[in-house]
Amino acid sequence: MRIFLGLMGMLVANLAFASSSGGGGSPTLGLTGTGLGLLAVAIFVIAYGFVMAEEFIHLPKSKPVIFAAGLIWILVAYLTANYDGDAEAMHTVLEHNLTEYAALFLFLLVAMTYINAMTERNVFEAMRAWLIRRQFGYRKLFWITGFIAFFLSPIADNLTTALLMGAVVLSVGSDSPKFVAIACINIVVAANAGGAFSPFGDITTLMVWQSGHADFFEFFVLFFPSLVNFLVPAICMHFAVPDEQPDSAGGADVPMKRGALVICGLFVCTIATAVSFEQFLHLPPFLGMMFGMSYLFFYAYYIKMSSPVEHEDFSNFNIFNKVARAEWDTLFFFFGVIFCVGGLGFIGYLEIMSNYFYIGWGATNANIAMGVISAVIDNIPVMFAILTMNPEMNHYEWLLITLTCGVGGSLLSIGSAAGVALMGQARGLYTFFSHLKWSWAIALGYIASIYTHYLLNSGM
Repeated sequence: MRIFLGLMGMLVANLAFASSSGGGGSPTLGLTGTGLGLLAVAIFVIAYGFVMAEEFIHLPKSKPVIFAAGLIWILVAYLTANYDGDAEAMHTVLEHNLTEYAALFLFLLVAMTYINAMTERNVFEAMRAWLIRRQFGYRKLFWITGFIAFFLSPIADNLTTALLMGAVVLSVGSDSPKFVAIACINIVVAANAGGAFSPFGDITTLMVWQSGHADFFEFFVLFFPSLVNFLVPAICMHFAVPDEQPDSAGGADVPMKRGALVICGLFVCTIATAVSFEQFLHLPPFLGMMFGMSYLFFYAYYIKMSSPVEHEDFSNFNIFNKVARAEWDTLFFFFGVIFCVGGLGFIGYLEIMSNYFYIGWGATNANIAMGVISAVIDNIPVMFAILTMNPEMNHYEWLLITLTCGVGGSLLSIGSAAGVALMGQARGLYTFFSHLKWSWAIALGYIASIYTHYLLNSGM
């Protein structure tokens, strides 16, 4: 927490100092040096402090950022009215933020609904039970869970993947706290790295794709940099994993319920539909995802109508229950973040930030720094701020910021949703300090992945 507050304090000081130079670009109030402008930044900093403390105070992360968004826009409206601001421009920014949020919300709602449907059909539980029954040694399990996390997170997401693999690790490693801690670190790194090379793997990649800065297939050039990001720290940690066999006995077989594999196939078809809408019809991906959701609606209706009444599990299968169990705290959190950052941007802070980092430091250095910052603040507000700034960058640089924001959160356990979730799941075993112990190895992977991206993709 003190690291976060210190970093934000230095950043605000630099921005306030730079505000005297002004700048051009999209319409802003240009009131970053006023007391109310600085108050808006302070509100965001305090709100994000509560977000980072969620594990300890058990306050859902959406509540403080939504409250902060409301306060910030009250200040924006006051500044606009009392400093001869452009009210029409303010409403344009609001509508832009709402459009960005609506596209992200609908896309994620479909993905979450499919994941919940697959969870209810025991897809992930069957995978977990299979891994436990195989009774792999600790070192084999370390690599297996890592590779599964790396290749599953591009399809599901890094949070779901981390929780699934974390459950496996906790089930077989209950007798070895050392193994649980190091395996959880490996899972977080692998899940974040895997999510960085797919538009579906992380919120930041999704945001970049929907903004039009990279086509769907261009993200896959980040596969090898992402793989390096995962392998370098994994190799370093391998020798610290106990070379032992777990004492726990194999678990019982967990069969998948009727329609599980069909729903998995429909999810793949939905992803293909979203890609086709964007690539061939030039329609936004969220529209393709919503269209794909109708596949699940119709199949759920078929399951319900074709199941005997006596099989209550089938006849009561209702897809709207899966919608209700979406991660609403996460979805509302995105609302708060987008409108907080949008409000600060309209006051003028993002314009100054763009000049300070992207003009003063250069795109490459700025993108690398943003990845490190995302380990402290979180990659979602960082990426949305960059997309709102919209600095002049070529494809190589846009893919670089996608990579660094995607994997930079692995540097600290609080830097990604996967890390925060696993700290809660493996409470007392995987902690901030157990992760920090291996931050040097993760940093080596971070540097190596950037260099790999440079070697392979600098000619883009």
